[in-house]
Amino acid sequence: MGEALNIKAREQLEGSRVRLEVEVAPSEVERALEAAARELGRDLRVPGFRRGKVPPQVVLQQLGRAAVLEEALRRSLPEWYERAIAEARIVTVGSPDIELGELPKRRGDALTFEITVAERPKAELGEYEGIEVGRGEPEVSDDEVANELARLREANARLETVAREARKGDFLVVDFDGEVAGKPVTGAQARGYVIELGGGRLIDGFEEQLVGARPGEEREVRVTLPDDFPDAEQAGKEATFRVQVREVKERRLPELDDEFASQLGYDSLDELREEIRKRLREIAERRIEEEYRQAVVDAVAERARVELPQEIVHAKAHEMWERSARRLRMQGIDPARYLELSGKTEEEVVGEGEEQAARALRRESVLAAVVEKEGITPSEEEVEAALRATVRAARGREPSEAELRKERRRLESRGLVDALREDLAMRKAVDLLVEKSKPIPLARAEAREKLWTPEKGKPEAPPSGAGNQS
Repeated sequence: MGEALNIKAREQLEGSRVRLEVEVAPSEVERALEAAARELGRDLRVPGFRRGKVPPQVVLQQLGRAAVLEEALRRSLPEWYERAIAEARIVTVGSPDIELGELPKRRGDALTFEITVAERPKAELGEYEGIEVGRGEPEVSDDEVANELARLREANARLETVAREARKGDFLVVDFDGEVAGKPVTGAQARGYVIELGGGRLIDGFEEQLVGARPGEEREVRVTLPDDFPDAEQAGKEATFRVQVREVKERRLPELDDEFASQLGYDSLDELREEIRKRLREIAERRIEEEYRQAVVDAVAERARVELPQEIVHAKAHEMWERSARRLRMQGIDPARYLELSGKTEEEVVGEGEEQAARALRRESVLAAVVEKEGITPSEEEVEAALRATVRAARGREPSEAELRKERRRLESRGLVDALREDLAMRKAVDLLVEKSKPIPLARAEAREKLWTPEKGKPEAPPSGAGNQS
């Protein structure tokens, strides 16, 4: 963090919460102030200056130091927060409370602010070497192979025109126009449109009314437009569609024989079956490996001591929901709409996620303790490789050295390279625990779980008189 920011005080609070007092150096305040003034100057009109060319000093004179400082804080405070948290080596849980001190009124004054945030609880490790953990064996059934063959047949099916009545599962080539009270339905006119009867892609009731139609037949279809129809004036109203059936097409599956296998690049159907079995087995092996790694971490966590205050668990659950909400937005789904369709409020979803959140916190705390105890530190080569993989995934191509250096500078300025190192260290901790564990058959592990042991508490007493029956 250098001279720009300084952590003046750190106070550990109850419930795995911590308070930091942070001071922002006058030079850093002025840097943020000038950057904000330069940005504001892009849209400011001042006589004698071209648009977008107003100097920061003039912007400060025009708008006033207080107004520009407010914009500077809005832009820079999140970055200062991240840098302070990284410097203090705090792994946060949930959202922070940030309280600003007195704002600097003159050039040369520092800025202070306080951060109060929950941090990941510390774990007190128990036994973590030589633990026996159940591990499954990859198995591929004949039914799984048959299902994959059926999927391949579906993927390679052909549509053939037939001269008969349409049945569920058929495809129709149609022209249609829709009206509501004599006015065209918005966006409901098409020519040569392909409909799968039973596909469920059209308005409820539309496809069902075309079952039995023949090529060349015209049908009138009546449906109620959904409440979320794009045209609000037509939403929820009855619409009439005139549908002209041009063709009826039937899906024809290829025969399951050597010829079908040859079309997919195999010499025989038996060779195709074996290849499918091999591929499914590889998938099963990867799944079992991931499940085993998770089970090993959980077994170590069961033997550790981790205090998880309810407030921290709830904050973690909120954090997990926010991540889910961001993923939904990236997929073009409004989180509010998702909640509406699920019939739940955000707080209900968060509440349901608390068990998972507690499990995640316990795992993270235990892995962090293993990293510390074993002195696990990823090498610079590993950090560089992880950074390269991140940039490659974001850009969809191999990054140049200049792009890597730029991304690293960006992460370092926000204190995020340490977060990348911790993530790598956590993975290495899992590798270590798996290496030190002892896999046993899954059935044996499950049977052992059912046995009573002293640490599980006393077994339930039999009902009164159960041993005195004659």
